[in-house]
Amino acid sequence: MTGKVWLVGAGPGDAGLLTIRGKQVLEQAEVVVYDALVGTGVLQYIPKEARIIFAGKRSGNHYLKQSETNKVLLDEALKGHRVVRLKGGDPFLFGRGGEELELLVENGVPFEIVPGITSAFAVPAYQGIPVTHRDFCSSVHIITGHKRAGHEYDIDFDALVRSRGTLIFLMGIAAMPDIIKGLTDAGMDPGTPAAVLEKGTTAAQRRITAKLNTLEEECRRQNVQTPAIIVVGPVCALADTFSWYEKRPLAGVSVIVTRPKESVSGLSAMLREKGAEVLELPAIETVPIDKNERLIEALKGFSDHSWDWVVFTSPAGVRIFMEKLLEDQDVRVLAGTKIAVIGQGTQKALIPFGLKPDFIPSVYDGATLGKELAEVCGPGERILIPRASIGNKALTEALDCGKGLCVTDLPIYDTVYTSSGVIDEKALLESGQIDFAVFTSASTVKGFTAGIGDMDYSGVKAVCIGKQTEAAAKAFGMKTFTAEKATLESLTDCVEKTAAALKKKNQH
Repeated sequence: MTGKVWLVGAGPGDAGLLTIRGKQVLEQAEVVVYDALVGTGVLQYIPKEARIIFAGKRSGNHYLKQSETNKVLLDEALKGHRVVRLKGGDPFLFGRGGEELELLVENGVPFEIVPGITSAFAVPAYQGIPVTHRDFCSSVHIITGHKRAGHEYDIDFDALVRSRGTLIFLMGIAAMPDIIKGLTDAGMDPGTPAAVLEKGTTAAQRRITAKLNTLEEECRRQNVQTPAIIVVGPVCALADTFSWYEKRPLAGVSVIVTRPKESVSGLSAMLREKGAEVLELPAIETVPIDKNERLIEALKGFSDHSWDWVVFTSPAGVRIFMEKLLEDQDVRVLAGTKIAVIGQGTQKALIPFGLKPDFIPSVYDGATLGKELAEVCGPGERILIPRASIGNKALTEALDCGKGLCVTDLPIYDTVYTSSGVIDEKALLESGQIDFAVFTSASTVKGFTAGIGDMDYSGVKAVCIGKQTEAAAKAFGMKTFTAEKATLESLTDCVEKTAAALKKKNQH
């Protein structure tokens, strides 16, 4: 059976600028062929089970020749696979998308195009440069700055200058001297505002502005790196007036979030709202224990009021417990049983099931939960704790308080360490591209380090949700910063305050 190919535009870099349709298609891919210009954050959406083929093209260095890439798409589709060709920006804007379709059309392979947000418009927008403005220009022109080795430019510079529009050169850093000469020779005012926008829409983005005739010298002085685009026109003068990206509290800050996949979105959203570039790289997975006879028996006990309390220590515990309960019963069977939770995150996990907790400790950790719950329990009360198989003993030890409480510590899921099969976390950390790693449990720290392996972790700045998590991070030599409260809001505030303090320190 013939498969299908999707040409997906990955956008300019920021994972938030990948289209909804692009994300949907990518998450269902069986084979992904991607380029070097695809943002690291976009790669996090590639399914773990998908086969990945790197076709990286950048600055004349090609991992696969174009003809080889075309054939890979054809061969994988003919094997019956769902193939995603993931391309930076938009696949039809200097992305050779048309060339890649030709072989598919010749062989009758079905395909779809998923347009992407082009860096030509998104990158200037992130730097406060409107590509059109009726007080300055009435057109915008996108030109490839790349030329084949040994060939002259096939660009009508005279026509571009006569247009009096905004000029955007993609892939043009190496050819900047030729571009500037072509424009000035065609009569453009050497004093025209211009800009080079480096690594746009990412935490590392940078803007170099100058007049056209001094742009090359300024870029050399500031050691401009690719990828970058060149913008020429009066609208570049508006950059300072319309700048917005750098005004957010976490602008320029890159963060790894290590929570399990099913729990990661809330924390990531809070960090992104403040301007951080977030990489969602779950360090652990929660896997329900298969054929859990003890859980089945425990659930039967609710119908005859065998439990006075059920205690949840994680959102995963709530989800897995309730899914199993609802297979044969409904929430009414919990009537008469009190519910305790370890903190606000676990409390929120109850909401979809129409439940509210009867007890939350003053401090969100196992020892406090056990100590304070024991104080409100009556002698001999029966307590069920459905949680991870590696649950912290501090909770059960605190409940052993001399009241004769009948505590059943019931493992319902295993915590499994995991890591990305696409993103090289170790390389990102060692190269200084990551500012903070955020940990919400000791197990996420252990999963994170297990996935990376041997490394000097002393350069890792770990933002931790509590003391136990902090201790786990310190055990690996990480520099730790701990939230005041064990909540996602406090964790986000900790990232913001720490980033601000470090920035201020570096400025001095």
